[in-house]
Amino acid sequence: MKAWEADQGTEGSIVTMMGDPSGEFTKALDLEMTADGPRSVGIIGRCKRFAMVVDDNIVKAVAVAESELDPAGDDFPEKTLAPALIEMANAKVES
Repeated sequence: MKAWEADQGTEGSIVTMMGDPSGEFTKALDLEMTADGPRSVGIIGRCKRFAMVVDDNIVKAVAVAESELDPAGDDFPEKTLAPALIEMANAKVES
């Protein structure tokens, strides 16, 4: 995760990169990708593409990029990209 953090330029920022090598967090959030297509090609235990806004250990917002035709959320990840997260975080501050 440190290498990805460095590559993305988020070192020392408010962004925290976290891994889930055992899938425990993924399963607890019910975000394990279980669609037949990915499973049929050996993609087992992968997490759906998601992003979360967390403030003081409280989840303020969650976005999952998936659809029936794109269970991984790879084709249309916009919900989980920075502009959408900024909008989610701002909306939660204004509420």
